[in-house]
Amino acid sequence: MFWPMLAIALGFLGIAVLGVLAARVFVETRRLARQVSEASGRITRAAEDLERAATPLAAQGAHALRQD
Repeated sequence: MFWPMLAIALGFLGIAVLGVLAARVFVETRRLARQVSEASGRITRAAEDLERAATPLAAQGAHALRQD
């Protein structure tokens, strides 16, 4: 009777460990998704800033090419 009970206890502990690890993976995945979302927003803002900064420069370059 000892061995079947030990096997059941070890099986339960194994499933409990897998459950804890799955929860940790879930939490880390959500944190990574949040960081990716924030980085995407920063990249979008930087691209918009770059576009605004490049527009006058492009106009000056086009004007200089037309004068030559």
